[in-house]
Amino acid sequence: MRGLCYKGRMIEVRLKQYLEAHGRTRYWLAKESGIDYSTLARIERAEHTNRIELRVLDAICRALKCQPGDLLVWVDDAKTESKRTRKGK
Repeated sequence: MRGLCYKGRMIEVRLKQYLEAHGRTRYWLAKESGIDYSTLARIERAEHTNRIELRVLDAICRALKCQPGDLLVWVDDAKTESKRTRKGK
């Protein structure tokens, strides 16, 4: 699972799933939102980032006509820890 971590808590980024479910591409989103394609790619893969600027999240949500909760999902620490424990066996 990929996502943003803060103090051991995980926020899963579901941008890719949202785009696929709504027949949109990252290229389309870059054009509509004005956010650089590479920035969207990093957010989608949750790589090299521990935050998403509010102006970026706002631009994405406006372009997709969605709420932040449609793209970001809080994952319970217990579930994250449980998956880590199973993988370690």
